[in-house]
Amino acid sequence: MSTERDAHEQPFAHGGPSLPQERRLVTEIPGPRSREMFARKRSAVPPGIGTTLPVFVTHAGGGVVVDADGNSLIDFGSGIAVTTVGNSAPRVVERVRRQVADFTHTCFMVTPYESYVEVCEKLNRLTPGDHEKRSFLVNSGAEAVENAVKVARHATGRQAVVVFDHGYHGRTLLTMTLTAKNMPYKHRFGPYAPEVYRMPMAYPYRWPTGPENCAEEAAAQAIDAIDKQIGAANVAAIVIEPIQGEGGFVVPARGFLPRLAEYAEANGIVFIADEVQTGFARTGHLFACEDEGIVPDIICTAKGIAGGLPLAAVTGRAELLDAVHVGGLGGTYGGNPLACEAALAVLETIEADGLVERARRVEAVMMPHLRALAERFDVIGEVRGRGAMIAIELVVPGTKQPDAALTGEIARLCHAEGLVVLTAGTYGNVLRFLPPLAISDALLDEGLSILEKAFSAV
Repeated sequence: MSTERDAHEQPFAHGGPSLPQERRLVTEIPGPRSREMFARKRSAVPPGIGTTLPVFVTHAGGGVVVDADGNSLIDFGSGIAVTTVGNSAPRVVERVRRQVADFTHTCFMVTPYESYVEVCEKLNRLTPGDHEKRSFLVNSGAEAVENAVKVARHATGRQAVVVFDHGYHGRTLLTMTLTAKNMPYKHRFGPYAPEVYRMPMAYPYRWPTGPENCAEEAAAQAIDAIDKQIGAANVAAIVIEPIQGEGGFVVPARGFLPRLAEYAEANGIVFIADEVQTGFARTGHLFACEDEGIVPDIICTAKGIAGGLPLAAVTGRAELLDAVHVGGLGGTYGGNPLACEAALAVLETIEADGLVERARRVEAVMMPHLRALAERFDVIGEVRGRGAMIAIELVVPGTKQPDAALTGEIARLCHAEGLVVLTAGTYGNVLRFLPPLAISDALLDEGLSILEKAFSAV
């Protein structure tokens, strides 16, 4: 329930789960202090760094973020799936606090430290498959994907990389090339990297012959195109998100991913799962590819791995990663000791707090509400997702024509009522929900009520 409090009063000293778990609006959104700070942003930061909701955060924890005006907003974004265990989660805070007092950096390639090795050992154990693995740590999801492609090319001696419609893999030159969407990610940033080939995605809602045919036909089309246009013997890697993120939370038709994985194995192609957004309990499994029993050759992780600190990882078959020469992998900040301690705390929290099961509970709470909304409002074309990674696609009623303008308006109305929601999709017509797994059922229910109110108002 929304409560009132003087906008200048800050009733807490720190963030984390001890924050009052309530929506509290004391000013309009954004309030005067956030507007003042946003004016400073405009004069100091280039406009290419966009902002979804121009409130400046001072505290966050559990299922809320608190802004400079004292407003407490319900968080359905988790910093784009980063604060999965909750902002300033106690174990993360404690381990990072201890580490920052010991040392903040040495560069693992110069003088190593145990926490980096421990993170890699845990990733080798927890990621799908019981084969021998190796891991190394980098800074971001894009860096992880780019390094995975480097490894695949080096190990196979091949160059071609296969990706898919609606995919998103990052903003570096190579990962921008791998990404499907032009605006805003690729527009006028070319020329792009060579030897990248895009195939159809098994997008059930938009498959021309219907969702029942999607998996078989999409896989057949992709494999046929690879064979005819590239040649399987020239393909180093297939790179795919088990559930697409920025592309609109597209859940591939069941059977599509296994068929691709089988094809890759039969042809000596490295199958790379980009689990940057889906990893670490987000989808009701520790990793999304577990849902269909996929065992990738390489898995890329980031976002939720370290509770908000910059860390990413490449984990893969030992024979692939061991093939790279000494010095061929690495980076100055990769596996920073603070981020490594945070990652160890995140993995401990996921297990101790049962967050895989909690993600399934979030789905159980949200899906019935969203499907009921879809029954009432014919602008909702589809509700989809798994665990705490859920989306609704908005269309012109009676068609599948994307309605990006309506999507933006719904998001704006939610923001004004103190609910942080994100948009996504190749066509800009998807509302995506990524609540932290530390959020309460009560806040989930209240957030869904705000969403319903927004639909009723348009």
